[in-house]
Amino acid sequence: MTEGIRFRREGRVAIATLDRPQALNALNRAMCRAYHRQLLEWSLDPEIAAIVIEGAGDRAFCAGGDVVALHHAGRSGSPEWEGFFFDEYRMNQAISACAKTHVALIDGITMGGGVGLSIHGHYRVATERTLFAMPETGIGLIPDVGGTHALPRLPGEIGTWAALTGARLDGAACKAAGIATHFVQAAELPVLVERLAHSHEPIEEVLATFDSDPGPDSVTPLRDGIDFHFSHDTVEDILLSLDDGDDWARAQAAIIRRMSPTSLKLSLHGVREGAGDSIEACLVREFRMVSAIKSGHDFYEGVRAQLIDKDRSPKWNPANLADVDIAPYLAVPPWGDLHFD
Repeated sequence: MTEGIRFRREGRVAIATLDRPQALNALNRAMCRAYHRQLLEWSLDPEIAAIVIEGAGDRAFCAGGDVVALHHAGRSGSPEWEGFFFDEYRMNQAISACAKTHVALIDGITMGGGVGLSIHGHYRVATERTLFAMPETGIGLIPDVGGTHALPRLPGEIGTWAALTGARLDGAACKAAGIATHFVQAAELPVLVERLAHSHEPIEEVLATFDSDPGPDSVTPLRDGIDFHFSHDTVEDILLSLDDGDDWARAQAAIIRRMSPTSLKLSLHGVREGAGDSIEACLVREFRMVSAIKSGHDFYEGVRAQLIDKDRSPKWNPANLADVDIAPYLAVPPWGDLHFD
C-alpha cells in the first residue's frame, strides 16, 4: 500500500481514499502512480461497477499537488519535477478514459491536482463544504492537470474567469457551473457510499436519489458579466473590458493584475486552444508549459511569496504582460513530450 492513498473494496464499488489529511490530501508522485495502477487493475475487474475517490478528514478532498516539494525539486534541477507532472498527467488521462463509472466526492477543498482527480470522471459530488479553485496563476503556474481541457467546456466563459482569477466556488456554485454533477450534504456521504456499494439500483439512479438543491449560488448572477468580459482572446483585452465595467468587473481586473503575467498568458492560450482539442493534446501542451516553467522565475517566486515566506508580495519577471513571450513554453522539452503508451 502506498503511503498517502488507501484502496478497498465494498460491495460492487472500489474506493480510493486520499490519506494525507495533515497536508489537505495533497498529491505526491507516489500517490499519482499508485492510483493510476489501481485504476487500470479495477477497470479489468468485472465485479466492480464503480470507482469512488474521496479524501480523508473533513477539510479537503485534495488541495492540489505538493507545490512546496516541487519548488525544492525544480530549484535543485531534480528530474522529480518533470517526473511528477509526467505521472500526474498520465493519471488524469487514465481517469478520463476509465471504463468504470468514476465518482469523486469533492467534499472540502478541491484545488489544482484535486480538480484533475475529479473533473475528468463521470460524476463529481459536491457538498456544503466544497471549496473549488484553480489558483495557479497566483503562484506562477497554469491550470494544468487537464484543466485547459475541462475549463473551456464549462458554460460560457466561467472556465476562463476561473483560470485567470483563481475564483473560489462553493458547492452551490460548482453545481451551477457544471463542475459538480450532484450536490449532497456532507453528513449523507457515508450513506451514499453504502448505497452505491450495496444497492441493486444503477449507480446513476443512486446518485440521483441523493442529489439535492444547494440553494442560491454565487455564479449565476455573474454570468452576464463573466461571459461578456472574459470572451476576449487576449489578457490585455479582457483587462480593458473589465476596467470599463462595474465595481465587480474592476475588482476582477485588480485580482488579475496581482497574478503572474506569464501564467496569465499561458493559461488563456491553453484554455482557448483546449476548447477544440482532446484531453491528450491538452495534457501534452500543459506538459510543455510546466517543463519550461521549471527553468523560469515566477513559479519559485510565487510559491515563496504565498507558501514559504508568506509575504504575499511576489515580484514577477517579466512584470508586464507586454514583455511576455509564450513561444518558448510551447516547445518540446529536453526530456521529450508527454506520452500515454
